[in-house]
Amino acid sequence: MGYKRKPVKGVLKRFKITKTGKVKRHHAKTSHLMSARPPGSKRRLRRPAVMAEGMARRMRSMVGKSHLNPLRTAHEKAIALQQPAAAAQAS
Repeated sequence: MGYKRKPVKGVLKRFKITKTGKVKRHHAKTSHLMSARPPGSKRRLRRPAVMAEGMARRMRSMVGKSHLNPLRTAHEKAIALQQPAAAAQAS
């Protein structure tokens, strides 16, 4: 029997993985000295950011969700939308 990988708990606490496999992260520079920042930038920093795919792939493997791939999911959705349109044009 093979070794069962354990998830890295630090990654689980810091990042959230969506259903499609995108990795959401928190913004930096939000702990103090926020009164000097304009309100728009403070609002943007409150919202979660989506991690770049190169780094997100590594985070998903640390958590054990490496089977999720948002680029493949988006590609499959685009193909599924094109098939009914192509069938309608053919008939």
